[in-house]
Amino acid sequence: MNDQQLLRYSRHILLPEIGIEGQEKICNAHALIVGAGGLGSPAALYLASAGVGTLTICDGDDVDLTNLQRQIVHRGDAVGTPKAESARSTLAAINPEVRVIALRERIAGARLDELIAGANVVLDCSDNFSTRHAINAACVAHQKPLVSGAAVRFDGQIAVFDARSAESPCYQCLFPAGGEDADMRCAVMGVFAPLVGIVGSTQAAEALKLICNAGSSLAGRLLLLDALAMEWRSVRVKRDPACAVCAKR
Repeated sequence: MNDQQLLRYSRHILLPEIGIEGQEKICNAHALIVGAGGLGSPAALYLASAGVGTLTICDGDDVDLTNLQRQIVHRGDAVGTPKAESARSTLAAINPEVRVIALRERIAGARLDELIAGANVVLDCSDNFSTRHAINAACVAHQKPLVSGAAVRFDGQIAVFDARSAESPCYQCLFPAGGEDADMRCAVMGVFAPLVGIVGSTQAAEALKLICNAGSSLAGRLLLLDALAMEWRSVRVKRDPACAVCAKR
């Protein structure tokens, strides 16, 4: 790292759990963020400010006026523009050293496999279950750690599914495909603005810890937040030996 980088990231370097070696890992890492909405916004902001070398941001939507209540990576003058491009513009102003790849697309199939294969860590900040399950399957196939977040109304959840570990469950183990309510979206149910900030920031924290191998991740745990009461719960999650996605891992 050069002198400016040593100064910019000095507060990370001061942490013995990260240090120069860990910060170098962060600066050389590639994170894939699926969704530049309520969760993807704070996650992207913190990963960029922390110096993650490459951020690929995928989102097929445009910025809407209703997004501005909680999607803090977007500004008022970005309404009508692609979310991925809006996010790239904001992140460039925060940390121009970070390479941001903005993809205005809903990734699936071979394209999803390609993007996940090239990332060190994947953040699922999407808002639908079909995308979540597709991301999970690709992360298991390519043995990439997945940081999953969700938020609706006043309820949030965060988990890490690390296919590199034989003991770690995958998303399918916890939420089997076909068992969800497709209408549980913030566009239908509403969402408390700071909740997505808390969940998305926690996703960023878990991603950074995974990148530099600091502390213990949320692998094997589901973290639940009731923001109305401001109460956290941590639930242990076991791998399903009969899981349709990860049983043969």
